[in-house]
Amino acid sequence: MRLILTLLLLLMLLPLMAVEQAFAQTAPDDTEAYLSWNAERATQIGEQMRQKGNVGNSFTMRGLNTQRAINYKLRATLMTPEMIRASARLQQIRDRLTDDQTRKLVKEAEDAGDLVVMIELDPNEGSGVIPLDWRVFLQPKGARPESGSAIPGIKEQRLKNVKALSGVFRRKYDYDVFMVIFPLVDEDKKPLISSETPEIEVLVGIYNKEGRVYWRMPDSVRAKIRSLASN
Repeated sequence: MRLILTLLLLLMLLPLMAVEQAFAQTAPDDTEAYLSWNAERATQIGEQMRQKGNVGNSFTMRGLNTQRAINYKLRATLMTPEMIRASARLQQIRDRLTDDQTRKLVKEAEDAGDLVVMIELDPNEGSGVIPLDWRVFLQPKGARPESGSAIPGIKEQRLKNVKALSGVFRRKYDYDVFMVIFPLVDEDKKPLISSETPEIEVLVGIYNKEGRVYWRMPDSVRAKIRSLASN
């Protein structure tokens, strides 16, 4: 009886083992796998890396500053290695690029900085102008202002011309688009944020208003922090 039960258990596990093997064959360590992704899969990756929120809330009062927006719609996209590859793959499909041309798009995007985030802002009423001194930080989710763990972002609008950093969605012109670089290690290769951080958030501040969006730290970002710290 015990032998029969063992055989039945093995038969039940075989399909599961086959599924695991199939997933292993498409794991992220296959750096060329993205060249065969279809548009649907690339778009799904893009959806996972983009989060939405608001800077300020609908109950915020402008007072006498009628030129200022009541609040701002916020979208932020983490340009992780897989996000860059999804964007490059869509460019390849749309523009009929060769594999070598697509690899060059990926390299150009990855050379842009440690971690690039695309920030999109849409003002609600007011002048519709985003002030030049708006603030943006990367930090562990829920970090206190005095913790010293916030990494200031570096705004680099030249990156808007880097095709593999354009994301996977068509631009909505209600939003102003900003490209921001966050260093992940300092000059001594010491991590500015731990690779063991469970969740990360991007904080955007405009005047006295703030908004946050967050993600579970992607494994690819953890690996990049470790790689930058060890080189």
